[in-house]
Amino acid sequence: MVVRLSEAEWKVMELLWDNAPQTMMQITNYFKDSTGWTKHTVMTFLRRMEEKGAIHFEEGGRAKLYYPDIEKSEAMLQETEEFLDKVFGGHLGLMLNTMVEKKALSKDEIEELYAILRKAEEEDL
Repeated sequence: MVVRLSEAEWKVMELLWDNAPQTMMQITNYFKDSTGWTKHTVMTFLRRMEEKGAIHFEEGGRAKLYYPDIEKSEAMLQETEEFLDKVFGGHLGLMLNTMVEKKALSKDEIEELYAILRKAEEEDL
């Protein structure tokens, strides 16, 4: 199942992935200073995310407790594939070539890519 998350929903998911469960008020208080979100804004996000299948709640005494329903790694993969398809026609090589041509990769990032590729090559053997 593909779940498309807005930028704001990603922020909520990051909190839930790191600190589930959370109540609506805990989420509101967490983001209040950095985003200015009100409890009504958070309620709207939570309802929309629940409809998408990204989260669910359980009754927790006085307040609903919200939990993520999708794994962070799965959401990251979906987002990455969608980005690659939309911007680079699904071609990872084209994206990397663009990054290299624009000198957008640091030496450390290039070394990290080499290490990832070596590991992938070893696993295929």
